[in-house]
Amino acid sequence: MTERKKYEWGEGVFTLLSWFRKEKVSQARVLVAGAGALGNEVIKNLALFGVGRIFVADFDRIEISNLTRSVLFREKDAFENRYKAEVAAERAMEINPQIKVTPIVGNLFSDVGMGLYRSVDVIIGCLDSRLARYQLNRMAMRAGKTWIDGSIENLTGVVKAFTPGISCYECGLSREEFNIIMLRTGCADVVRNQTSQGRIATTPISASIIGAVQAQEAMKVIHQDTYEEGKTPFTTLQGKMWRYEGLTNTTNTYRFASWKKTCPAHELWQPVITDQKMSANMTVGEALNELKQICKANAAEINLMNNKFIEAIISDRPEKEFRVMIPESKLDNLISENSEMRKLSYKTVFHKKFYENISSDFPFQELTLNQIGIPYFDVIRVTTDKGEFFVELSGDKSVFS
Repeated sequence: MTERKKYEWGEGVFTLLSWFRKEKVSQARVLVAGAGALGNEVIKNLALFGVGRIFVADFDRIEISNLTRSVLFREKDAFENRYKAEVAAERAMEINPQIKVTPIVGNLFSDVGMGLYRSVDVIIGCLDSRLARYQLNRMAMRAGKTWIDGSIENLTGVVKAFTPGISCYECGLSREEFNIIMLRTGCADVVRNQTSQGRIATTPISASIIGAVQAQEAMKVIHQDTYEEGKTPFTTLQGKMWRYEGLTNTTNTYRFASWKKTCPAHELWQPVITDQKMSANMTVGEALNELKQICKANAAEINLMNNKFIEAIISDRPEKEFRVMIPESKLDNLISENSEMRKLSYKTVFHKKFYENISSDFPFQELTLNQIGIPYFDVIRVTTDKGEFFVELSGDKSVFS
């Protein structure tokens, strides 16, 4: 049997590119939001480029219909009902064993910690709904990071890059689009049935073209600070939109920068206090005591702005209370898995008994931060008698190192 020789990925290939910096790429960190058709292409390309750390976030499972345009998935994955993020991560490391890909099975808004958003060089959005893009944009703006959005339909595809101070997804929404999103997120005390998105006709060709451009733009962002301002050998899509029309074989680039001063999405979370003692495994009581010391305050309150803690839900007719004790992000799954609640959800309204602000008055001090809905390596918003603070759960950093 021939002995395997040690080798450096991309040596003698990418190093021939004048703008490419191998060490920069091998140390880069990229978050890919969504592991469907676009996500597959993006992850594959990042792996081929040798991006050292890739994080893949997706809560969905593989279906047979995904196989027609998802290069990383196999028939057995669909039959085994496997998670997209986990399979995509495995296959990417088969392509390039010298990189590390971490799957995150969960929601971008409630299950991916802000510390991770802050730690990456660029975010790539491979999403299929306005709501998901709206949520990703909020997180990217808080972290001060560029995110590259891709969308496909039939033989058409679009790539946009949103960068704080230049362009913002929420700023570019029409009133109608914004109202549709608000209908999905409004009325905090009412459980809404989250209807699934209808399938959109796409092709593997449009997915591979748009995914390739997204990955290419990510490489440019990774290399940007290698050059002095105005001296980069490439042009990015920051503040622009690139459109591909396969039916007519045309491509166009448009200026697409919208930045309104009053937009609520522009809430950069700075400065962030890092503390190795803070972890999502701490109990609420422990965390509040530690936060008072960190902030030199007499009282502290944690705001669960992304993922409220639901103590119970109450149905209208018949009037009945169900004690659930879970984060809001897990509520839909709980209802769908409980036969009584599932039947009631079709003919009645559920009201939520929830906690959005966690202080010393919170009755479940023994629960951990993770149990009440705070993800690992998050940044929590803390209100105290000394003012407002942003504190990173730095004790969880090793999970994503």
